[in-house]
Formats: sequence, C-alpha cells, structure tokens
Amino acid sequence: RRLAVRAGAVGGPPPPRPADAPTPVAGRDPPLAVPAARVTLDGTSNIHPFTASSSTVRIIAMEVGGSPSGDLLDYVLQPGGLTAFEAAVATTSLTSPREGVDKNMYKALKSPEFADIRFKLGAIERGTGSDYRASGTLTIAGVEKPVTLNVQARRNNSALAVTATTDVLMTDFGITPPKALMGMLKTDPKVQIRIELVLDAPSST
Repeated sequence: RRLAVRAGAVGGPPPPRPADAPTPVAGRDPPLAVPAARVTLDGTSNIHPFTASSSTVRIIAMEVGGSPSGDLLDYVLQPGGLTAFEAAVATTSLTSPREGVDKNMYKALKSPEFADIRFKLGAIERGTGSDYRASGTLTIAGVEKPVTLNVQARRNNSALAVTATTDVLMTDFGITPPKALMGMLKTDPKVQIRIELVLDAPSST
C-alpha cells in the first residue's frame, strides 16, 4: 500500500500565515509532518557575498511506498521508502538581509512570469553514515533541469533533520547574473541552493 499526500497545481504564493506556523502539507492525515522548512540561496559577487532565504515552503506531493513497519523516519531513508516528494517556494518569498538584493533577485528570477522555484525528487541513494544523494529535477524561472543533491539526515529523538545542498549555474536556467552599481557589481553565475527540512511521523506518536 502507499501513504500519499497530493495537492493540485499551485499558481502563486500562498496566503500569509504566522511566521511560527508549521509548513502546510496538503491532504488529510499526512504520512510525515513538516513542522519546519527553509530554502536558502547563497552566492557571491566581485564585491560581497549574498544570501536569500524563505521559510514559506509548500509540500506539493509526498508518497511513502510499500508497507511501512516500525520507525517510519528510518523507513523513508531506505531505497524505495520515499517514492515521491515535491516542494515549492514562492520566488518573492525569498528575502535577503542585504539592502537592494531582493529587487534585482526577483527580476533575475523572472518572478512576474514564474512564481515558484520547485524541486521534485527522483530517487535517494545511501552514502556513508548519515550522508545520502538525492536525484531529481529543479525548476527555476520556468526551466527544468536534472540535479543531484548532497543530503545529510540527522535524527533528533522523534524528528529527522534533513539538509540538502546543490550548486547550480544561473545561466543553465536562462538567468542572466544580476549586475548593480552601473555594472561595477557583477554576480558570479554559480549559486548554492540549500533545502532544510524537519520531518516527524505523527502516526508513530
């Protein structure tokens, strides 16, 4: 049998919610709860580094395959355990503490035309210790590309903290690296995307 959570197509940013509210998972009785999540973009320029992040992460699909028994959080890290996972973040929910970054970032990411950045899981492979590799597709500015994420999963009592990172080139997604200060500030096309999730299994408590 499969435990599944699915949502319909999402066309834009979700309605505002309290900052401390848990990340919403569509559907009833989800197999895994996601009480916290964050997506971060880190990059550099010829003048200074920059970062932007959002904790407004939407879980669009989540599916656990087979017949889970025992610890569900351990089960989903096994081959075939988590058969589907898709998440999205609204481009305009990404914010930077550095003044002037947000406006240029939204323009570069073509936010008026493409509202979301999305990741869709393909497969998870176990590495050594708490390290894993996750393959899937990443969609930025309407362009979908295959990616591989380096994943670390750390158990914390009844929760599982997952951090996944990958480096991408803006130009691969049809994005022109932003410039500022009349061209004096030039952004490196390489950025790191970091996805942080906290998962727990309500059914096991």
